[in-house]
Amino acid sequence: MKSLLLTLLLVASAVATSHGTSRSEPYLIHPLRLKSGSGSNGASLIKGINCASWRLGVEAHNIIDWKTVPQECEEYVGNYMLGLQYRQDSQAVTREAYLYAKSLNLSRDGKDIWVFDIDETSLSNLPYYAKHGFGAVPYNATSFNEWVEVGVAPALPESKKLYKKLLSLGINVVFLTGRPLSQKHITASNLNLAGYHTWTKLIVKDVSFTDKTAVEYKSAERRKLEKSGYRIVGNIGDQWSDILGTNTGHRTFKLPDPLYYIS
Repeated sequence: MKSLLLTLLLVASAVATSHGTSRSEPYLIHPLRLKSGSGSNGASLIKGINCASWRLGVEAHNIIDWKTVPQECEEYVGNYMLGLQYRQDSQAVTREAYLYAKSLNLSRDGKDIWVFDIDETSLSNLPYYAKHGFGAVPYNATSFNEWVEVGVAPALPESKKLYKKLLSLGINVVFLTGRPLSQKHITASNLNLAGYHTWTKLIVKDVSFTDKTAVEYKSAERRKLEKSGYRIVGNIGDQWSDILGTNTGHRTFKLPDPLYYIS
């Protein structure tokens, strides 16, 4: 038991160091009582349900419009995000996405595209959220934008694998993000740094969509793509708002994300 605990602590330490804002000065994650990788031993309860059940409700879109992770679940979410289960859940989604993509009869005219969200889909903001309560602390636009402007968010490993496989199949990639136009340059730089070197379009949120929901904004941008002759064969994101609405594509895929909710 002691050897298992030591191994888990070393893994968490390695994750923290590898996702630091610089290699010489890794950020510090406050201590977590690591359990089975997701903290799902039932100890963390929120008004009669455990935090694993709360996360299931979130991922199934039964719990909506929530502002923060329940304080009682901060440790659980931290353990989940740093543990093996998050990686395995992401792998299960991207595996199905690739199997689907392989089954397609592609046109080979360059018009078959796959839409990727960016935050918590292509790039991970876990280094930021690890220092801000794993979603249990209210969102602060100023501090989050400061993090974005550093431009060092790492790639989600399973998403990058899918991205490379899709390109090898002849499917082009479009990045569609809720990040504002002012962050387009740093986002492109960050994508390149993280290993995403090829894309057909990088679409950021214009000021004309300021008062629109994410569903409205992304639906409108996908509609523009299809009117331009593109065929959205796949669409992947971490939020339900990435894959709901109109012009969602032939098939959608939802990655896990219990850190925040965007309508």
